[in-house]
Amino acid sequence: MNSSESVDVTPTPFGMDDFDKTVMSTYSRFPLALEKSLGCRVWDSTGKEYLDFVAGIATCTLGHAHPVMIEAVTKQIQKLHHVSNLYYIREQGELAQWLVEHSCGDRVFFCNSGAEANESAIKLVRKYSHTVLKVNNPIIITANASFHGRTIATITATGQPKYHKNFNPLVPGFHYVPYNNIGAIEAAISELDKDDCRVVAILLEPLQGEGGIHPGSITYFQKLRRICDTTGILLIFDEVQAGMGRTGKLWGYENLGVEPDIFTSAKGLGGGIPIGALVSKKFCDVFQPGEHASTFGGNPFVCGVALSVCQAIERENILENVVERGVQLKTGLQSIAAKYPQYITEVRGWGLIVGMELCSKVSLSAENIVMAAMEEGLLLVTAGPKVVRFLPPLIITEKEVTIALEKLDRVIKSVTR
Repeated sequence: MNSSESVDVTPTPFGMDDFDKTVMSTYSRFPLALEKSLGCRVWDSTGKEYLDFVAGIATCTLGHAHPVMIEAVTKQIQKLHHVSNLYYIREQGELAQWLVEHSCGDRVFFCNSGAEANESAIKLVRKYSHTVLKVNNPIIITANASFHGRTIATITATGQPKYHKNFNPLVPGFHYVPYNNIGAIEAAISELDKDDCRVVAILLEPLQGEGGIHPGSITYFQKLRRICDTTGILLIFDEVQAGMGRTGKLWGYENLGVEPDIFTSAKGLGGGIPIGALVSKKFCDVFQPGEHASTFGGNPFVCGVALSVCQAIERENILENVVERGVQLKTGLQSIAAKYPQYITEVRGWGLIVGMELCSKVSLSAENIVMAAMEEGLLLVTAGPKVVRFLPPLIITEKEVTIALEKLDRVIKSVTR
């Protein structure tokens, strides 16, 4: 989308105090009310323009107000938007077919979010363990610093104690190991299965997002795949943030040279329209009617729009853009890091999911940079207290990446004086 296109940005009053009186305080919100958008730009209620390098936290695949999505939303809402899963839904079948044709999976279940998709995967694994593996007390291994959602089961799967605090009792059946450490996995399986086989699945992100932008090791994941093949343990990938082209490949697992037995998707799948998907290989699809469901999941509206996003990724060669702009972004961030070695220790990531880690010995935090960048007209997000995360829409242009890097350079210079 042409970044020079105009949009009406007439300032409109917004009452943040009134908002806080009625909306639960579940978020630490920035003092910013965004009201309008176009392409990779957004405007707040005062009319100020920002370059968006958050994309709804890796969600707005095609940016904002993309013509493809506008057309899909308009056509689908006029045709059929919701009927429930009591009936066959053409759009749901077409989206499932696209996902199967473009992945290693065979069957798809649709829901509304990444947490729901991961919850579905946990339920599927538990049924598989009881009915196929004959394991009565199954354990799923996950990684430290992982993030899998906000439901009780998915925060338990999340290997970060801060998300567990005050929500106990948590769901039993999870065990945590260090990420990218094959010895830790082998030791955990050996210990947990010492008296009776209990480890039934390993749930990992191909690239840890919320945990600090840590890409998976190819050697680690390939050894892990061999372990699962030998033992019959299921390998599950949480592709909620890394999937749908964000890494420069359609799925994060393609960067690792392995296939999961089950994977989950959400965020970028709908381009900003809420949708989640559980994708599995046929052999482990053991759900029967009545065992799992979603009233809104897979309705005609969300599936029709999501399919338009999927097709646009192919038609517009967006993966090629992700690779090129990802190299540009990462190279530019490394140049900035070289100018401030006492403050920035590493730049890492794949494609357009990149993290810039700050030195642990300085007081400068990722939030300091995010706040200063906001003043500069650049929206960023943290991935922990010391990592700044860059997640622009996948349609970001060369010029826009250059502008973002220039803004960031000024921000770093300012906050490190």
